[in-house]
Amino acid sequence: MKLVRYGEIGKEKPGVMIGEDIFDVSPHVNDYNEDFFGANAIEELKKKVEGGWLEKVERPVRLGAPLARPSKIICVGLNYKDHAAETNAPIPTEPILFFKSTTAIVGPNDDLIIPKNSTKTDWEVELAIVIGKKASYVDEKDALNHVAGYVLHNDYSERAFQLERNGQWVKGKSCDTFAPIGPFIATKDEIADVHNLRLWLKVNGKLLQDGNTSNLIFNIPFVVSYISQFMTLLPGDVITTGTPAGVGLGQKPEPWYLKPGDVVELGIDGLGSSRQEVKSYSL
Repeated sequence: MKLVRYGEIGKEKPGVMIGEDIFDVSPHVNDYNEDFFGANAIEELKKKVEGGWLEKVERPVRLGAPLARPSKIICVGLNYKDHAAETNAPIPTEPILFFKSTTAIVGPNDDLIIPKNSTKTDWEVELAIVIGKKASYVDEKDALNHVAGYVLHNDYSERAFQLERNGQWVKGKSCDTFAPIGPFIATKDEIADVHNLRLWLKVNGKLLQDGNTSNLIFNIPFVVSYISQFMTLLPGDVITTGTPAGVGLGQKPEPWYLKPGDVVELGIDGLGSSRQEVKSYSL
């Protein structure tokens, strides 16, 4: 299944995407949140969808993030060798972990707002994992049993905040609108091989990132297991798994960054695409 949330900001309703059509499932599901993902509700919803009698949603309609605000977004840094190389960073021997504020979450096609005092707002196309079952001290061989599905994420980053302002990376990762997620969550059965998915990103029509999840340094089961050794993962939590080469920080001969008026487009095989227009911060 492909899970979506649609409607005005703050008033999103749960739905499913079948082909290009969206169907309302709010009579059966309160929201795609911790309670939903932790209660085997995906299987129950599948039965409802297969039974038909769902109301079709009139298009066009705004898509929100396909899950309600999770307890946390955990990010894996420098998880592609080519990205580590372009940023002159050593290949990690263990996953680099950091948090991204959940207040950064927006819909897949909502505007990107360049933060106040920003000079280096950057892009990062990433595959994200949605946790479906509470995970604590999980073995790698059992890790995928704790995954509900996968989703497209643009891990926007303000590099000056992240790298030049001391402290942790979270400062450069958590600005409002810095986590467009979606268009939909694909349940595990929708993805034949999560370790062989093309991911790409364009700025103003120019292809800048073109990678494949086969090049992850730390694969999906390892990442889920590893993180669960340090914290409990709750249903609905998001793990975003890193980006391939081609970010603004790595551009040659000089880095360059987003400016108002730019358009960012990105996608992953089987997980759809998203589009953000870049706008200036304003009160």
